[in-house]
Amino acid sequence: MSLPDEPPPPDTPTTEVTVVTGDRYRVGGDAKDVERRILDAARGSIMELAWMADADTGERIGINPECVVALRAVRS
Repeated sequence: MSLPDEPPPPDTPTTEVTVVTGDRYRVGGDAKDVERRILDAARGSIMELAWMADADTGERIGINPECVVALRAVRS
């Protein structure tokens, strides 16, 4: 995973995460890795967020695993 505020390298796979509100977030990492981070957060302590790097800006975003409705691998 990239450092905060640093966009991932151009060859890094990207995954789109859709949440219940319909908002979509493009994050660095392949779909299997993103899924694993979401599942790990869901199994963690109450209200643990799945932290990932925004694919465009590198900004860290925390996603509530209970709100995720879809993952999709995307091409950069």
